[in-house]
Amino acid sequence: MIRKAGYWAALLAMAAAPMFADAGDPPSRVARLNYKSGSVSFRPGSVEEWTEATLNYPLTPGDRLWTQPGAQAELHTGSTAIRMASETALAILNLDDRAVQLSLTQGALNVHIRDLAFNESFEVDTPNAAIALLRPGDYRIDADGDKGLTVAAVRDGEADVTAGGATTPVRMRESMRISGVDQVAQEAGPVPPLDEFDRWCAARDLRESQSRSVQYVSRETIGYEDLDQYGVWRQIPPYGMVWIPAGMPGDWAPYHCGHWAWVEPWGWTWIDDAPWGFAPFHYGRWAYAGGIWVWVPGTVMARPVYAPALVAFVGGPGFGLSVALGAAGGVAWFPLGPGEPFRPAYRVSDVYVRQVNVTQVNVTNINAVNLRYANRDVRGAVTAVPREAFVTARPVAGAAVAVDEREIARAQVLGTAPPVAPRRESVLASQAQGRVAAPPARFVDRAVVARTAPVPPPVAFAAKQRALETNQGRPLDAGALENLRRAAPPSGPVVRTLQAPQGGFRQANPGGNAAPSQAVRPPAQNVPNDRPRTPVQQQNRPPERTEPPRSDRPAQVAPPVNPPPARNAAPAPKPEKAPPKKPEKAPPKREDK
Repeated sequence: MIRKAGYWAALLAMAAAPMFADAGDPPSRVARLNYKSGSVSFRPGSVEEWTEATLNYPLTPGDRLWTQPGAQAELHTGSTAIRMASETALAILNLDDRAVQLSLTQGALNVHIRDLAFNESFEVDTPNAAIALLRPGDYRIDADGDKGLTVAAVRDGEADVTAGGATTPVRMRESMRISGVDQVAQEAGPVPPLDEFDRWCAARDLRESQSRSVQYVSRETIGYEDLDQYGVWRQIPPYGMVWIPAGMPGDWAPYHCGHWAWVEPWGWTWIDDAPWGFAPFHYGRWAYAGGIWVWVPGTVMARPVYAPALVAFVGGPGFGLSVALGAAGGVAWFPLGPGEPFRPAYRVSDVYVRQVNVTQVNVTNINAVNLRYANRDVRGAVTAVPREAFVTARPVAGAAVAVDEREIARAQVLGTAPPVAPRRESVLASQAQGRVAAPPARFVDRAVVARTAPVPPPVAFAAKQRALETNQGRPLDAGALENLRRAAPPSGPVVRTLQAPQGGFRQANPGGNAAPSQAVRPPAQNVPNDRPRTPVQQQNRPPERTEPPRSDRPAQVAPPVNPPPARNAAPAPKPEKAPPKKPEKAPPKREDK
């Protein structure tokens, strides 16, 4: 059980972070590619080459995905699930603590939003419409750029569709069909019936809603949904509830089966091979207890801060001269243990340092100097690879070499990133052999309309590689990137930003829950109702009529008590005042004789 003091401290710290964090801090969340079936292609924002998508790769603004024929993919950002149907072209226009903005030039998306705070936005932009998802719920968006067609369907929640200079609300169990690009036509209707893709998404949602791990970690911990299937929770003093991966060999150690990639703005990032390998490597700490490795998530935080890899690197004079590591030297690291601070190598504010450590460390006194690291002395905890294997994203398990324990003991702790500059292979970080299918060029080059201007695309890696080499493996700061951007403007998804209508766009509801729509609904028997709902959705859903509609007239939703006036309706006439009543004459007062 979480102690009240620690719980409220964590909540207060999380609430303060968006207000006081420095503008140059990286976001606290990313998108994770956590599932794929079939072949999925990936193109990082800073390169022009497509490669095979890698599970657990953190996705950031500028990145693109393409599901080849017959393939499907699932992404998570916090508790929100984004699922791609076959032959879908997706790009990330913006992703930070307060906004998710996606470009959909072709294909179908299913978005399941569990929570949307009052200051957050979620937008999907297509070639002829910008769709703002305003509340938690379930949304389906289809785009056919060749035909100039977009269909936005709302099963739960509420959305605004902006197209052709107008914004139209789409409420629960409604859909909107937008055709044309310069001159658009809109057609409202009921939500379409479920298809095979919808049923697959519903099954994935049901799996997540039944997770037991949310008793011990927040749903905003990216990757929580995989912990139940691949491990068990156990109480182990003094760490409290810990998670133990199942089926690991006796010589297994954290940060050993995977590879390293260069993902900005964090820099060197661990990509684990395991299907569960995201949450335990980007949040919490690892401990060696009772002869096994256990993951210690720490204090539950409403939105924990993502870290690229919670490790300490070792090296220094003499360490890289080992014969086993080769003449070019090597790179070695071990997992941080409970209570050990993570001091980022990328430039951040003091507020960020406190936030990324608050679940594990006393944030009033973060000291990373002269620490005794518990896991450094555990046999097999230190992993070492040749430098060439590190920068080319080769699988660590196959490239790892044995290093003498006495040499490890003499090595210096270098910090949370090695002084190693990335190469192009570090960004692609894929082991795919041969050419990878890319989407048709018209999907990549096709413009989308947006109601929110996206962030600038990332600077091309070729334009900043020399600067990274002189920066000793640390990411470039905002000023250096801006100078490079001016010298060589980067190319990214083509976006046409729409002008806000008079009065501005509607924002997400501060309450976060969908209000009942007052619009006339289609007949009840035509409304699909076989999508599983989470307990929260059931609780917040307005009551539905179960009486079958009469056949001689269309069914209508019963109006609520004191309904608001209909949109664009004339004001109701004021009732005439009744004439005042004359007071009755009081009877004469009797006098006692």
